[in-house]
Amino acid sequence: MSAEATNPATPGPITPGAQRRRGRPRIDLRRLGRAALLGPAGRDRLPDAIGHVAEAHRAHFADADLEPLRRAYVLAESSHRGQMRKSGEPYITHPLAVTLILAELGAETTTLTASLLHDTVEDTDVTLDQVRTEFGTEVAYLVDGVTKLEKVDYGAAAEPETFRKMLVATGNDVRVMSIKLADRLHNMRTLGVMRQEKQERIAKVTSDVLIPLAERLGVQALKTELEDLVFAILRPEEYAQTQALIAADAARAENPLAEIADEVRGVLREAGLSAEVLIRPRHAVSVHRVLRKRGELRGADFGRLLVLVAEDADCYGVLGELHTCFTPVVSEFKDFIAVPKFNLYQSLHTAVARGDGEVAEVLIRTHQMHKVAEAGVVALGNPYAPSAEEHLDTVGERSDPTRPGWLSRLLDWQQSAPDADTFWSTLREDLAQDREITVFRPDGGTIGLPAGASCVDAAYAQYGEDAHAVIGARVNGRLATLSTVLKDGDTVQPLMDHMEGAAAASEPSLDWLDHARTPAARIAIRRWLAAHPEGPSAPESAPRAPYSGPSARPSAAHAVVDQPGASVRLAGCCTPVPPDEVTAFAVRGGAVTVHRVECPAVARMTGAGRPEVGVRWADAETAEYRVTLIAESFSRPHLLADLTEAIALEGVAIISATVEPPAQGRVRHTYTLQLPGSAHLQGLMRAMRNVPGVYDVGRAQHAAAGAL
Repeated sequence: MSAEATNPATPGPITPGAQRRRGRPRIDLRRLGRAALLGPAGRDRLPDAIGHVAEAHRAHFADADLEPLRRAYVLAESSHRGQMRKSGEPYITHPLAVTLILAELGAETTTLTASLLHDTVEDTDVTLDQVRTEFGTEVAYLVDGVTKLEKVDYGAAAEPETFRKMLVATGNDVRVMSIKLADRLHNMRTLGVMRQEKQERIAKVTSDVLIPLAERLGVQALKTELEDLVFAILRPEEYAQTQALIAADAARAENPLAEIADEVRGVLREAGLSAEVLIRPRHAVSVHRVLRKRGELRGADFGRLLVLVAEDADCYGVLGELHTCFTPVVSEFKDFIAVPKFNLYQSLHTAVARGDGEVAEVLIRTHQMHKVAEAGVVALGNPYAPSAEEHLDTVGERSDPTRPGWLSRLLDWQQSAPDADTFWSTLREDLAQDREITVFRPDGGTIGLPAGASCVDAAYAQYGEDAHAVIGARVNGRLATLSTVLKDGDTVQPLMDHMEGAAAASEPSLDWLDHARTPAARIAIRRWLAAHPEGPSAPESAPRAPYSGPSARPSAAHAVVDQPGASVRLAGCCTPVPPDEVTAFAVRGGAVTVHRVECPAVARMTGAGRPEVGVRWADAETAEYRVTLIAESFSRPHLLADLTEAIALEGVAIISATVEPPAQGRVRHTYTLQLPGSAHLQGLMRAMRNVPGVYDVGRAQHAAAGAL
């Protein structure tokens, strides 16, 4: 925790003070330094240096016992005495500042006690056993959770392995991460005397790891300030421009948002609804995002209205009045009360326009929702902790079945990460996925997955490494391929090769990595591929219908890529053929996979920063190609036979065919076909459309059954 820092008054690139949240004044480190140097007070008197912490703590817990804080401060001050920060301030000012941040957010006494002591074991002669003896097991667990691993023991792996250790500890008690976030916030506030390259390195880790963790734990107050501090370091010119816009808006005589706030107060007063209407200024990053989204800023864009009420039902009452008396912007409405975010956040979001066209965004929530929205798990203590009846097991870890799904998944996959580099890169990739969906198993159980997850991810989430044998899935009762992207609320049943009715056995292939979003799936697939270098490079298998027509071996990809010596494969998820517009990506083993540009996998890979490889078609007229077509038709007897005959008459080989069960008199046929040349494609599609009952034939956007 002992990152060097400096006095905020020291000139440096970080100047986000204009966005400081009201009620959270910056600590005067000089005053704290003087108080700390005076030494601890008498045994029965609270030291002056923690008076501000006690005041903030009592604002949330009026009857809190302050004795643990007094004893923790006495130990921290005496053990850190003589240590100085790079700013020249006594080191004790850092744990005091971190503890004040947590106290203002409403952290309970145990968290504050551990926060005062969080650097003692790492930087002084105090031992963990001493902390445990004097303050108990919980405080010792929290202090140990945030204590860094030594570089002398771990070398370059010290930082990623420290985060791994910290996350494992967080899995048992989320207060560990609360302390870490507050620690990083204070270090970021006081980063000004660091070398520029070190500032940028710390800011990058903060952006990639700490800010997403703050978001997932719902600690918005810390997240927004960290975002601005990172913005100031990594993009100083854009930060300065944004600050200039904020300053110019503040200097304007008229304030449309204040006018709308007054109108809202009047509307709610006339409706008899008791509510507090506040203006919430946007922080710098939020203003910058709005500017990028809209291209210009309106007067009301520099803040949002916050309406606070007493009860959940009042939130909807306020919403109804606003939508009646103003013009609602329907696309902006979101109900996070009925469906809370995965980080505990609850609120109604809407936007309303008045007659002159000025639009104001409005957040509606109860006072308790607001507390949780600002402080997340910090305000709730340890909401994922075991009950009082539970106890530590033989290895000192707690069993906690109620921890959030994303954290459980993270803890599961990190066990399989073979080395620090894999863990570190996978962690950043995992945390970049900032939305979560819930899908259902046929037995009614649920699986939490990141947004954009596919049937591959669901299979590995449910079966672990046994999912190597998955051959497809049923999504909402219909056959689907492993590449099918799942939506929130879908019911998914992975199909294994040992299940009744399953077709040929399956094994992981390189293409599975294109569809896997979860680290657990990607790590398991990579490990299998590394252990089976002779394994298949063919794409994924999928459940097949009872019918399978004449087959032909797939031809090599007739595409030329700008990567000499690389083997080229056509992606099974979109089955490109000339003259499709295509792009390509390098995959494991030196291969390059070619996709149609509109393939969903392309958006996922470019979004993840994967570089594209140049590609063009060769021998377009004569080369053999695979393609997946979907025929939509009305249900009638002999339809499958007629379609099969039409395809055969075009001289096209059927690799596989899937017929989904009829629904409302309609049926879908999915064919994977081997074309003798790309010129045959349009004629084939016309012939299929001419079959009586067929009303549409099109290319598959995702991998079709048996085509991958």
